[in-house]
Amino acid sequence: MSDRTVFLLAHTGREEALQSVECLVEGLSAAGIRIRVLAEEAPDMGYPAQVEMVAGGPGAAKGCELVLVLGGDGTLLRGAELSRESGVPMLGVNLGRVGFLAEAERDDLQKVVERVVDSDYAVEERMTLDVVVRTDGRVVHTDWALNEASVEKASRERMIEVVTEVDGRPVSTFGCDGVVCATPTGSTAYAFSAGGPVVWPEVEALLMVPISAHALFAKPLVTSPHSVLAVEVQAKTPNGVLWCDGRRTVELPAGARVEVRRGAIPVRLARLHRAPFTDRLVAKFALPVTGWRGAAQR
Repeated sequence: MSDRTVFLLAHTGREEALQSVECLVEGLSAAGIRIRVLAEEAPDMGYPAQVEMVAGGPGAAKGCELVLVLGGDGTLLRGAELSRESGVPMLGVNLGRVGFLAEAERDDLQKVVERVVDSDYAVEERMTLDVVVRTDGRVVHTDWALNEASVEKASRERMIEVVTEVDGRPVSTFGCDGVVCATPTGSTAYAFSAGGPVVWPEVEALLMVPISAHALFAKPLVTSPHSVLAVEVQAKTPNGVLWCDGRRTVELPAGARVEVRRGAIPVRLARLHRAPFTDRLVAKFALPVTGWRGAAQR
């Protein structure tokens, strides 16, 4: 047995995930690679006795070579929570619909095992967001996000009134369903659904995208990665709610202020392919490219 350890995280509610786990455990164990899993998920997965079980938390993947994730985008974001603080790269196998963060599909499992065994993968860093919530000038909550931090209305029947700000200067005031502050990685997630631009991952920038704003000027904004974005909930408005990556939430009382800046700790992603992001975009969204002839031959 080698001293290599891979953290395996799967969506236990998916039958295909359970079947895929067997393939990965068998292949990695045969190569002498140790497997680590979350203790609370082990009973559902039917892991063999030699698998290491640990409690969840930001340090769960410490000492591992890789966090191998099987599932959709939600499971991959859960994997980011486990891998970010310890700096362990995350490799996603998509079992969902789009899976922009995933590097492989279910049919690629055997190839994934071979590449992991051979340590044949590259690692890239993705910028994150650090989020601070202030009430009456006091910091009442801190958080982070890989995709986005969104300020949203708490009730369906009423809009939330907000003031948006960039680098300490006000931009606009309007009623809306919310405002999404996103990274380039998150530009193809919630921000995309809200009408924001697609930003290539290698571009370092922050995005601010209003959701269903009742205003003449409520366009998506792309700012410097060094900017500080802020969304203030107006004093005479219903409470709002802050969502980070759609997973962690906190209530925002009237008058609350949410500040978003570039995160101090990036998320590291393991890559098996060198295909450009353009190809990934076309494949994930099934974009029509029929008739393309390519650049003229010189």
